[in-house]
Amino acid sequence: MRVSGHGGNHAVAVAQRHGVNVMFTLSGGHVFPLYDAAVKGPTPMRLIDVRHEQSAVFAAEATGRLTRDPGLAVVTAGPGVTNSVSAVTSAWFNGAPLVVLAGRAPDYLWGSGALQEMDHVPLMAPVTKQAATVHDKLAIASSVNDAFILAATPRRGPVFLDFPLETIYDQAEAEVSDTVFASTAGPAPDAGLIAEAARLLASARRPVLVLGSDVWLGRAEAAALACAEELRLPVITNGQARGVLPQGHELLVTRARGVALAGADLVIVVGTPLDFRLKYGRFGSKDSPAAVVHVADSPDGLARHCPLAAGVAGDLTAFFTALAGQASSVADPGWLARLQDAVRASVAADAPLLESDADPIHPVRVYGELLKTLEDDAVVIGDGGDFVSFAGRHVEPRKPGGWLDPGPFGCLGTGLGYAAGARVARPSSQVVLLLGDGAAGLSLMDVDTLVRHRLPVVMVCGNNGGWGLEKWPMRAMFGYDVAADLTPGTRYDEVVRALGGAGELVTSPGQIGPALGRAFDSGVPYLVNVITDPEVEYPRTTTGV
Repeated sequence: MRVSGHGGNHAVAVAQRHGVNVMFTLSGGHVFPLYDAAVKGPTPMRLIDVRHEQSAVFAAEATGRLTRDPGLAVVTAGPGVTNSVSAVTSAWFNGAPLVVLAGRAPDYLWGSGALQEMDHVPLMAPVTKQAATVHDKLAIASSVNDAFILAATPRRGPVFLDFPLETIYDQAEAEVSDTVFASTAGPAPDAGLIAEAARLLASARRPVLVLGSDVWLGRAEAAALACAEELRLPVITNGQARGVLPQGHELLVTRARGVALAGADLVIVVGTPLDFRLKYGRFGSKDSPAAVVHVADSPDGLARHCPLAAGVAGDLTAFFTALAGQASSVADPGWLARLQDAVRASVAADAPLLESDADPIHPVRVYGELLKTLEDDAVVIGDGGDFVSFAGRHVEPRKPGGWLDPGPFGCLGTGLGYAAGARVARPSSQVVLLLGDGAAGLSLMDVDTLVRHRLPVVMVCGNNGGWGLEKWPMRAMFGYDVAADLTPGTRYDEVVRALGGAGELVTSPGQIGPALGRAFDSGVPYLVNVITDPEVEYPRTTTGV
């Protein structure tokens, strides 16, 4: 396929060959040709412009994580790029397939102090799979094609390209490669290492299987479920693997993860790093540490900071299928029963909070009401500290791929961008954004984006008037806290209404359910602003330090 015209035509034609149908951006003159190609090309591409470049990249990341194909963000030169760095870094940590295209000051004026002249590549190189400048207009099509292939290849991640002004504006003809999609599978895992994992499992009495987001992103969720059921393995899920075992499955022991990881003698971790969320790979007791098998979809995803009994890299579906076929389990029959008892005890202990009539509102009561309204295919987005931590405990998806949070980078402000991307990727599903009031201050202006582009989203703000995630740890360490208070009772719902959406204030438990019903029925961006008890602390066991 040959393309002609300015460089924007070349880039957009390639993106469309890779299935991209929406471009997230904030307007800038350096990238006008990309807009021209999007709106006037043979097949127009939807263009969604936002109020801050980070939201454009977060939105594109969300589409990538939900569709499992690379999302596309376009930012202008200089501050357009620097404003997007945190969002690109989040995508890097999350292994999200993403392509970011940017403008750049012209080569013929380089060094003369042109508008927004800076070399973006050194800034982006540490947090992308590749960062490069395309100086040759004849190389735009091939470079963008390679970027999409690389972004989708395990371990997935963001790819950044920028184009000098004359490169993207100049006219040219070029060939668009017919090779567009890379296989989403990783390399075949080493048979000997799978056999070693099977041997370890065959001798384990208290095994646990941990599933992470790459199980979803690598389309291995069905094989993971089949493997767990065949071998009768207790399973803990995190990230987008939440829902691989649906809520209520007899093998799902996420609610007993503390008991499971402390008591295990073998932990098989698949598709997620051994970072602070998983005790840096240190499981079992001090006197009897658990053996650890770490499985990643590429060699660079394997842990190097902790001892591994086995490290397996490659296609995750192939790993699960081979393990299920080779392994047998001699687990203590009482092990699974013990974890199931712990799950039931945890659920029972939390039941009164889900129905709490406490005044001020206990944040868990919000989830007691929300769980009654969520549909099986709902997309739930978390952007906050303590309020969203409660969601992680109480909201258990029924299907995989429907949970989005900032991930291990912990960058707040993802919410509105993720919500825009989720609404585009899942147009018929409920999209629910859970916001802490601190996080709301980082991206709430992009409600304007939701309104202008008719992207209905239900937002629930847990408004406790403070940065709870910082307040309580500082009190524990220093006996007091500073820089952790916000104005109590701020009317974030009125902010949303001022931007063209709708919303309401909730101050008593009985108002929560009806307010959520109105939000879901509204068909517009709607914020339920729930004033919660500022003295309720999430019982945190993981701090990241």
